[in-house]
Amino acid sequence: MRIEQIYTGCLAQGAYYIESEGEAVVIDPLREIDPYVQKANRNGATIKYVFETHFHADFVSGHLDLAKATGATIVYGPTATPSFKAHIATDGEIFNIGNITITTLHTPGHTMESTCYLLKDEQGVAVGLFSGDTLFIGDVGRPDLAQKANHITQEDLAGLLFDSLRNKIMPLPDTLTVYPAHGAGSACGKNMSKETTDTLGHQKETNYALRASMTKEEFIKEVTEGLTAPPQYFPLNVQLNKQGYESINEVLKKGTHPLGVEAFEAAANETDALILDTRDPQTFAKGFIPNSINIGIDGNFAPWVGALIPDIKQTILIVAEEGRQQEVVTRLARVGYDYAIGYLEGGINAWKKAGKEIDTITSISATELAAIQEADANINVLDVRKQSEYEAEHIKCAVNASLDYINDSMQQVDKNKTWYVHCAGGYRSMIFISILKARGFDNLIDIKGGFKALKESGKFAITDFVCPNTML
Repeated sequence: MRIEQIYTGCLAQGAYYIESEGEAVVIDPLREIDPYVQKANRNGATIKYVFETHFHADFVSGHLDLAKATGATIVYGPTATPSFKAHIATDGEIFNIGNITITTLHTPGHTMESTCYLLKDEQGVAVGLFSGDTLFIGDVGRPDLAQKANHITQEDLAGLLFDSLRNKIMPLPDTLTVYPAHGAGSACGKNMSKETTDTLGHQKETNYALRASMTKEEFIKEVTEGLTAPPQYFPLNVQLNKQGYESINEVLKKGTHPLGVEAFEAAANETDALILDTRDPQTFAKGFIPNSINIGIDGNFAPWVGALIPDIKQTILIVAEEGRQQEVVTRLARVGYDYAIGYLEGGINAWKKAGKEIDTITSISATELAAIQEADANINVLDVRKQSEYEAEHIKCAVNASLDYINDSMQQVDKNKTWYVHCAGGYRSMIFISILKARGFDNLIDIKGGFKALKESGKFAITDFVCPNTML
């Protein structure tokens, strides 16, 4: 028996490949299916099933393309209603894969169709639980994503989740390895560990939501406390996963179409395309196409695209580092942004050589900001981290204006004043400034290195540290 976790850091997502005696299954695959197909081919195995733990909200699954490419059967748990051919399993249904079995455990709560898959080895011993978004390492799935679709409250869903955990999961052997769909950094939970697997026994000891003494009322209160509005692309991804989508090969073909400078400029002027510059934030600051937005490919790229670009059908023109265009289009497609129409051939250097207009953003060090503050104690500092990060610790003179809610945050920014903007390390602040600059805000200055650099400089008054709560 072979079990492989295929973890994608930028989405904090875990897919799984399981194989026995020439038969294989994939659980919660990403949209690009080649790694799974190639793995099976190398091992001389046939992918028999594609198991989905639920209709994912934070990424577009590869179930349709993988089933089409391999002939595998797509499997969902009870109550799922996909618009395509799939096997809807019954609670407790057993699937044979070589000499091992996988049993369906219906665990509603995160969503109504949420299902875990229990793996038993060749001797019939339960060895693994593929828990989807029902149980994470250190947390459980948020119960507020399926409210509208099921005409149910988050408290009702939390109550169902409590029952699922107590009746279906906690009675399982402590020696089981828990294989969740997400880890730290995902917006599908509040308090996830950086660890991506653990034993069920250890989770019973350390996961707040599995406290043996916890009542249902306590569970509902603690699980729903601190929930903020989910990213706006979540319901759109659910719809794609439920109803279907275009093959990623076609999406890649369109998005990786090279455009010369004149063609790129014409496309920008003649369509409503967004120019998305995916280079490093500090590189972007030194020279970029006016009105372009910076979301760096080397950060949490896809989640921030989903959080900040309201329409997944938005046409997108790409500026990228040479050789990384396909990576950009792939990562856009992972969260359903399928309408990239090409990239700037030759990158920003080609744009400059053609004599086209360039814009810049001023970026200063923590030491430089300290000197400015020494001359003027009333400087305006914007902290664009999450509210929970800000409340845990911040510069005393800073105002919180979270990137997560930029349309509200920008109301705090007076265009006539100079603002010094920082996040934790410099990634989010550049996104924030680029978006506001495209909207006509010209007096925003980036602080290199973010709060980390400011704190380490020792030159700023910092609030006392307060252990952050489980707010998203």
